[in-house]
Amino acid sequence: MTEATGTARVITLLVVDDHPVVRDGLRGMFASAPGFDVLGEAADGVAAVELATRLDPDVVLMDLRMPGGGGVAAIAELARLGARSRVLVLTTYDTDSDTLPAIEAGATGYLLKDAPRDELFTAVRAAADGRTVLSPAVASRLVSRVRTPSAAPGGESLSGREREVLALVARGTSNREIAAELFISEATVKTHLTHVFAKLGAKDRAAAVAVAYERGILG
Repeated sequence: MTEATGTARVITLLVVDDHPVVRDGLRGMFASAPGFDVLGEAADGVAAVELATRLDPDVVLMDLRMPGGGGVAAIAELARLGARSRVLVLTTYDTDSDTLPAIEAGATGYLLKDAPRDELFTAVRAAADGRTVLSPAVASRLVSRVRTPSAAPGGESLSGREREVLALVARGTSNREIAAELFISEATVKTHLTHVFAKLGAKDRAAAVAVAYERGILG
C-alpha cells in the first residue's frame, strides 16, 4: 500500500507489550484496517528502544508495566536519542502515578486498552501527525499532578477564542487545522496557546487539556 490518494499514507507501527496475546490482537486489528503497517513487536522497553531506532516507525504503541524494562524508561530513552517515532501509551493503568511520568517522559498520548477500536485508529493517526492524544478519563487523572500554584482557581480566565482553540486541541487538532477552521494564522494559534498555557499553569498541550477538563472549561 502506498499513497494512492493525497492523504492516504500508510502509518508504520511498533507494538510493545509483554503479553503475546495482546501483541497478536493489536497486530491483527491493524492488519485488518487500511493505512497501517505493523513493522515489529517488542516485549519490553529495552527491546522497544532497539527496534524503534532500527525500524523507525511512525508510532510506537507502548505498554507501561513490563518485566525487563518499563515503558516510561523506554519513552525517555527514545526522547534522549531524538527518535522520530511518536509514542502512544496503551495500557490498563490510569492512575496519576502512571500517566504523568509517561507524559513527562515524552509520550505524545495516553489511551487505555478498553478504548474502542475506531478511537484507537484515530489516536494512532493523530499521534503520527504529532498531535496530542489524551482521553478525558486520563486527563482527569493527570490534574492533581500537573497543577501548580499559578494554576489555582482565581487566575485569569480564558477568552472566548482561547477556549475555542483549546477545545480543538482536546480533539487532537493540529495548529494548521485549527488555523484553517478558525480562519486565523498558525502564528496566532501559537500565541493563543502560549496564553492558555500561562493562564492554566500548564507546560504543554496535554497538561492544558487536563486542567481544562478538571475546571469544567471543557465538558
